[in-house]
Amino acid sequence: MTHINTLDPGASPLDFYGFELRRYREAAGLTQRQLGDILNYTGSLIGQIETARKLPTLEFSERAEAALGTGGALSRLVELVMRSQLPAWFRQVAELEVRAVEICTFHTHLIHGLLQTRAYAQAVLGALDRTDLDDRTAVRLARQRIFEKEELPLFWAVISEAALCQEIGGPEVMRGQLAHLLSFENDPRINIQILPFSAGAHGGLQGSFDLFRFSSDPTIVYTEGYGSGHPTANPDTVKDCSLRYDHLRAAALSLKDSADLIRRVMEERYGEQGDSVA
Repeated sequence: MTHINTLDPGASPLDFYGFELRRYREAAGLTQRQLGDILNYTGSLIGQIETARKLPTLEFSERAEAALGTGGALSRLVELVMRSQLPAWFRQVAELEVRAVEICTFHTHLIHGLLQTRAYAQAVLGALDRTDLDDRTAVRLARQRIFEKEELPLFWAVISEAALCQEIGGPEVMRGQLAHLLSFENDPRINIQILPFSAGAHGGLQGSFDLFRFSSDPTIVYTEGYGSGHPTANPDTVKDCSLRYDHLRAAALSLKDSADLIRRVMEERYGEQGDSVA
């Protein structure tokens, strides 16, 4: 077990976060228990975060900043912490998401991670492995902070109708997830189109892919396998996938008709689950 006096702030973003939290707490003259009482967490949790044994959440960071007056330092640092906890092969993709001015995604069997609810993400991540599931879910959801930027990227998602029908996590989770998709209905920067079963053969039959476009750098195509990611700026691949994406958008339902289909599937397939949203 790492001792707080030997914590190396240069070892990782998580270690640096713990070091900084301890420094701010001691400067405020508070014990771990006192800070925990103020933040409505246990002193033990404060100690685990300070010794890099527990992942801090965005909510924890915001509460700690309000109590310790860190000027936003912990909230900025927690983004690096979350990104560092992603699988090594996926970290480059998370960087692309942050830098891109336009993101175009096509998914055949599940909702894209940037659009997932907590309950849906937890069901996906816990399908085969429930180890540290809360932390892994928090790390995935932290990627969605790109939608809080002053200049958020233009986001376009084409989702197969199959993803709406694949019941992940049960009816209530699916209803909450589809309701979440509908929450973007009037947001001109986040556009969701559904590729219906009736579209038949289409340009995305080879599988899901993402396009990342930048203000000055070449466009990147990203595809994914089991435990591996494959970004490429190969001009031929980019040209091919860009053409495929144009055809997918043309074959998909309009934004309005897509929202109507999502609403219909939500109500007819998953039924009423009360007013709560997962």
